[in-house]
Amino acid sequence: MGDPAGVGPELAVRLVRAVSAEANPPAEILLYAAPDVVEEAVRRFAPGLAPAIVPCSDLKFADIRPGALDARCGLCAVDCFRAGTLDAIAGKVDAVVTCPINKAAVNLAGIPFTGHTELLASLCGVKDFVMMQSAGDLRVVFVTTHISLAEVPAAVTSERIRTVTHLLRDAIAEEGVANPKIGVAALNPHAGENGNMGMEDENVVKPAVRALLDEGFDVEGPFPPDTLFIESIRTRFDGIVSMYHDQGHIPFKMLAFDRGVNSTLGLPVIRTSVDHGTAFEIAWKGVADLGSLRAAFDLACRRASSRIAKS
Repeated sequence: MGDPAGVGPELAVRLVRAVSAEANPPAEILLYAAPDVVEEAVRRFAPGLAPAIVPCSDLKFADIRPGALDARCGLCAVDCFRAGTLDAIAGKVDAVVTCPINKAAVNLAGIPFTGHTELLASLCGVKDFVMMQSAGDLRVVFVTTHISLAEVPAAVTSERIRTVTHLLRDAIAEEGVANPKIGVAALNPHAGENGNMGMEDENVVKPAVRALLDEGFDVEGPFPPDTLFIESIRTRFDGIVSMYHDQGHIPFKMLAFDRGVNSTLGLPVIRTSVDHGTAFEIAWKGVADLGSLRAAFDLACRRASSRIAKS
C-alpha cells in the first residue's frame, strides 16, 4: 500500500480494479494494507471494488492527514512492506510490488531507513544486491545508491562493479535476451580524461571492464556519463551500469518517468516498485498516474511466470 498519506492507496485500488476487469488477469493481487485506509480509497476511487486485503496495520484513515508527514504512516508503510516480503520469502506469494514509502516518515517512527532496497536485502539476508530502474529495453543499475556523494568514490570498487554487472546480465537474460550488451558509465567527467580529472576510472572502472571482458561479457566502457544516455549510444545496450544514484536516476526519469519501474536484483524473491515518490502534493486527489505501478505489476508478473516455468 505504501505510505497511507501518499498516493499509494489510491494507486493500489485502481490497479486492482484495472486488473480484475481484464478477461484473463495475469495474477491474483493481495493488498498488504491497513484495511480502514483501503476502504476509504475504494470508496473514493474504486466504488464497489472488494480487494483481497492482508491486514498489516490498524491505522484509521480518520487519524491521518493526506499529504502530511506522519510517523504513524511511516510505521504502517513499513509494516505492510515487511509482511509482504516475509510472505514472499516463505513462498506464499510469487512477487512483491511496492507503492512509495516516505523515508522521512519512517525515520520519524524511529526506524533507521534509507530505502526499500536495503530493507529488502536485510530481510532476505542478502549481501550482493542492486537497484535497477527499467522501462522496456532501457535498464539502469547502480553501483552505489543511498549514500552521500562524498562517500561514492570509496564505495565504487572493481569488485562491486563486477558484482552489479553480473546481476544485471542475469536479470536481462531472465527477460529473454540471450547475450546482453552492457554499457558502463565512468565515475568522473569525460571518463577522467586519462587521469587528469581523477584516477578512479583508470584504477577502478577500467580494470573492472577488462575483467568482465575476460569472463566473456559483452561490455563496453567506461563512457563519459554526459553522453552515455543520448539515444544513439544508450540504444546500443540492453543495460547500463551507473556509478551513483543521480548519475543514472536523472537521465532515466527524464526519459521514462511515467512508465519506469524500480526493482531489486540479487534477491531470492521478486520485487518491483513504482519509480516515483509519495507525491504528497497530489495525494488523495484522484489524479495520480497509474502508469508506473501498472508497469511494475506487469514486470513482476513476467518475472514470476519465468521462474515458475523453470521450476
